[in-house]
Amino acid sequence: MPETDAQAPIAEFDKTPPTPPEEALPLEELPPPPTTVTIQEEKEKEAQEEAHRHYEDDNEWGCGSWLEYTLVVVLSSVLLLGSLGLTLFWVIQYRGGFAWREDPKRQFNLHPVLMVAGFITFSGFSVLLYRICRCCRRIYVKLLHTVFHALAIPCVALGFLSVLDSHNLAQPPIPNFYSLHSWIGLVTMGLFAIQFVVGFFSFLILLCCEGATAGFRAALVPIHASFGLTTFVLAIAASVTGLTEKALFTLGDAYPEWREEGIVINALGISFIALAILVSFAVRSNNLKSDFKVTVVERM
Repeated sequence: MPETDAQAPIAEFDKTPPTPPEEALPLEELPPPPTTVTIQEEKEKEAQEEAHRHYEDDNEWGCGSWLEYTLVVVLSSVLLLGSLGLTLFWVIQYRGGFAWREDPKRQFNLHPVLMVAGFITFSGFSVLLYRICRCCRRIYVKLLHTVFHALAIPCVALGFLSVLDSHNLAQPPIPNFYSLHSWIGLVTMGLFAIQFVVGFFSFLILLCCEGATAGFRAALVPIHASFGLTTFVLAIAASVTGLTEKALFTLGDAYPEWREEGIVINALGISFIALAILVSFAVRSNNLKSDFKVTVVERM
């Protein structure tokens, strides 16, 4: 009883309002529990969003980039086809057309046409495919790249055979493999063969075990691209030296007289040089690289 009397004055000065009893909220008004998202789920979501991006969603490409892309692609395509057409015009209009072993002089005319078709036109388009086909799945671009290279092989083989026959069957026979043009041509053919074999095995056959070979193929891409561009530039060098050699042998002292055939040969050489500049620019330019993120479907 004395303890109760001692606590009474303390309760008299306590002005704190009593705490109301907590009311239980209904379950439907409770906030949802925090969702648990794993790192793997986040990566999969980002990959799905990236796979369905559209051109208009990417602000990095402005009018200047599209203008550069269009000019390079259009000019390169026109020159690749135009150089082949001009070569055909030259040998038909001024060199008498084509023949086989019955006429070694006209059989030689197959050599420039087939080499330009294989080494420059088909190979040039195979290089530019990775800049032209920006909206296609990468596996389709790889297959087209292989098809263009495969089309170049018979052209190069027949062109090489035609020049050997025309030299050996000529009266008197013409020596082989003594000029700078022939040496550059042999180096170009060797690099082209190595490129095709290594590329076919590494980027198509090894897709059977894609996960295990991904690192190797990724490391090989810049090497393959560099040697591909080197092969194309060497083909241009072989073509220009071959044109000069042919002009000196056939026109002789008339070459400095501004004959029509000489002008056509010079124009053809300039178109080859322009192609070397444009294709090299397209391959090395950061604005035109195919891995620039402006895809509309998932790229493999």
